[in-house]
Amino acid sequence: MVPSCLPSPRQYSKSLALAITLTGSFLIGGAAWSKPSAPETVALASLPSEAREVDSLIRAGGPFAYAKDGSVFGNRERQLPGRSRGFYREYTVPTPGASDRGARRIVCGGAEPARPENCYYTADHYTSFSRIVK
Repeated sequence: MVPSCLPSPRQYSKSLALAITLTGSFLIGGAAWSKPSAPETVALASLPSEAREVDSLIRAGGPFAYAKDGSVFGNRERQLPGRSRGFYREYTVPTPGASDRGARRIVCGGAEPARPENCYYTADHYTSFSRIVK
């Protein structure tokens, strides 16, 4: 029998949900977990020229330099707003001097890839994102 001084699982779940809503974080095994905050914004004009070129190609429907460009981005890092699988697509932003695809990407979301609702830029391979504004 569970002592009456302990919360029921249902009460515990409600309390935890309220704590997350109010504080945006909680502890798991001594480690803090936080809800991802909304990405900061960055002006398209302030991005590297390669990113501006890729943005133009996205809106034109290609052609893209890399076979993986336009592939589904799974948002496993949960840095972007939650959406159903297939909503986000990723595109490589070439890095001058890099021997591979590098770390820079533009990730766009929307029903039509050439008409994205929002696009995000990452220079650090999905660790952080900034929402691109015109």
